[in-house]
Amino acid sequence: MTDPANTPPLLPELPISGLPSGIEESSVFRSLFIAYPDSLLLVDQSGHIILANPSAAALLGYAADELVGLNVDVLVPDSIRPRHASYREAYGRAPRPRPMGTHMELVAKRKDGSEVMVEIALSPLQDHGLPFVVAAIRDIGAYPRVKQALQRARYSEHLAQLGRLAVNTRDLQVVLQHVPQIITTALQVEVAVVWLLDNSRLEFRVAGGVGLVAGEEIGMRVANRPDTPPGFVLSQDRPVVVPDYRNEHRFAVPQAYLDAGLTSAIAVPLSDRGRVIGMLSVRSREAKRFGDEELRFLESLSSLLATSLQRIQTEEALNHAQRLESVGQLTGGIAHDFNNLLTVIQGNLQVLEELPALAHDAYAQQLVNAATRASRRGAELTGKLLAFSRRQVLQPIAVDTHALLHSLADMLRRTLDQRIGIEIDTVPACPPVLADPGQLESALLNIAINARDAMPEGGILRFRTEVCESLPTVLYSENSDLQGRAHGRFVAISVADNGVGMDEAVKERAFEPFFTTKEAGRGTGLGLSTVYGFVKQSRGGIAIDSKPGQGTTVRLYLPLLEAAASPSAEQERADETIPLGLRVLLVEDDAEVRKVIHTFLATLGCEITTAATAEQALLAMGAEGVAFDLLLSDIALGPGMRGTRLAAEVQQRLPHLAVLLMSGFSSELLDADREVPQDWELLRKPCTRAELARAMSRVLAGRA
Repeated sequence: MTDPANTPPLLPELPISGLPSGIEESSVFRSLFIAYPDSLLLVDQSGHIILANPSAAALLGYAADELVGLNVDVLVPDSIRPRHASYREAYGRAPRPRPMGTHMELVAKRKDGSEVMVEIALSPLQDHGLPFVVAAIRDIGAYPRVKQALQRARYSEHLAQLGRLAVNTRDLQVVLQHVPQIITTALQVEVAVVWLLDNSRLEFRVAGGVGLVAGEEIGMRVANRPDTPPGFVLSQDRPVVVPDYRNEHRFAVPQAYLDAGLTSAIAVPLSDRGRVIGMLSVRSREAKRFGDEELRFLESLSSLLATSLQRIQTEEALNHAQRLESVGQLTGGIAHDFNNLLTVIQGNLQVLEELPALAHDAYAQQLVNAATRASRRGAELTGKLLAFSRRQVLQPIAVDTHALLHSLADMLRRTLDQRIGIEIDTVPACPPVLADPGQLESALLNIAINARDAMPEGGILRFRTEVCESLPTVLYSENSDLQGRAHGRFVAISVADNGVGMDEAVKERAFEPFFTTKEAGRGTGLGLSTVYGFVKQSRGGIAIDSKPGQGTTVRLYLPLLEAAASPSAEQERADETIPLGLRVLLVEDDAEVRKVIHTFLATLGCEITTAATAEQALLAMGAEGVAFDLLLSDIALGPGMRGTRLAAEVQQRLPHLAVLLMSGFSSELLDADREVPQDWELLRKPCTRAELARAMSRVLAGRA
């Protein structure tokens, strides 16, 4: 320490002209030192502090008398203290003035260990005969431009934090939980809430929050009305700033906000592809707390959050679709083997039924008929599995809508809520429609289940049919797929409920795959999309009429079948059109199925050559003196050549040969339907002898 006895006066007697009489120059210098806004330290040659003004004490967290006697090294962060000592020693050998604004990045250490960014000016007093240096210290964080830069840097770091979280997690709830924490930390406020609109767009749900007031909790719902805070933001479709809740008249301020001492707020919409799906709300106890910087931060955060939500939801939908695809592949594979088994069972039952030994045995006929009915139910079950996986091949026939609706209503009365009444209003003698009956029933069942969910307290479910001379203009004018067939006779099947109804936004997306207004786990969002696909594939149309609180009516428009021949008459004609001695090459890898089909062909009077593989079939085709009229081949023929490839090669050799392909695997039939020539007939297994005869009749007629 410097000996005070040998220390020159700390404030030299420098003459100041113009001072009023009676005022000492030393008191003026001392007053300047104390009142100066920058922190001032008077430091001796050994680095010890001789004097410190109040600004220095406030900046560094010490009392003024605590600073006196400390070495300035104490005010330097530990990591750079050796470097600072070396610099101070060199400076002591050649002191020189160093002004502010040299843009040196300096850091001072406070008494509590925290650090502050500073600029330091050095003023040596050696030229005035004093062995001291005056250090003027300025907190650069107090500069407005620096404050703004630091604030922006902090906001950017928190945006980057959300970005890292969104990349590293696939859990939507984790993201929604952390976003409010990020907001309150970045903006240094008390409350932050994430609101999400439900699929009906009738209510907002608190999806995440920090500092929630009394009555608020995760999962709480608020009506989407302009007089509620989130509803007002949605109605404005732009950010909303509330300078003071006590003077807010645009919407109703919840009393809980005022009771919690909250004063100001800012909210920004949360948008996904141009459509508002929620909002971010931030509240503070400080009036007029939010400005342009906070608004820009929240808008950036909102955009990043919306992108994250969209990505997570898209991945969930993709995973769901992949699971359905896996289930579809599994059910399709099971159906292929199961349909082959059913072909064997049904074929042998039909042979048994026609055996002369059993023709007059009533008990035996009863057993055969019971087994036949069971095998048909098995085939229907397989069809429903394939319909679920959307691998079903439609088989449109004449459908009596009156009988179908009454049968469906009987089932629904046993399975739906007993508080739901079912009414049917069908046109007398309504002509049949051309549709796949199983798929039509499934479509109506999907719509009925949606109607049930829309009437949680019960209601009325109405089925109605009417004949239309053409499709409604509004239906086909917006759908190019219906152009050219809008004018024709249709039967409109309507399913109406008096449930909660839909708004326009929900109606617009009702047929989108995976779109659902039901809670998680209660719906796949595939019901109406499957109905839409069925109606479109049936060359019809579909329309929805609905309003919130007024129920929903779904109308299916299916082409009318003016005159449908009875199956028995068609079967009789098919048997008659197949010439006796028709030469058929049967290719089937399953021995039991091959035997059943061989029996069917024999009873139709055909001459049959069989092959288990495509390679065997080609050898038979090349045999000298052998000719065929029809190739009847399964599509899947084991590990070798497929039936479609075999048929193509055979037709290159014999262009006039008729081709009939069959399969128990519906996806194979779908693929073949897209790939093979139009004159090739496709037959689904299991099939009866009559169905085989009709298919053969059609392909032979087309070849002729």
